[in-house]
Amino acid sequence: MASGERPLNEVVFLTVAEVAAVMRVSKMTVYRLVHSGHLPAIRVGRSFRVPEQAVHAYLRDSYVGADTA
Repeated sequence: MASGERPLNEVVFLTVAEVAAVMRVSKMTVYRLVHSGHLPAIRVGRSFRVPEQAVHAYLRDSYVGADTA
């Protein structure tokens, strides 16, 4: 296991709808992020589950502050 990774039994997975609610975007936007590889996910049957930490990391890395221009 790489440093900083959590054991799978400690990972919280979110549904696409939950990710959309956290990010305040549509479910289609979340699907686009997953399919483009910008947001990692696992497939469970016909649906996707996204690690909660991946959502937080994506938002943190995508943040555009006032000092960037």
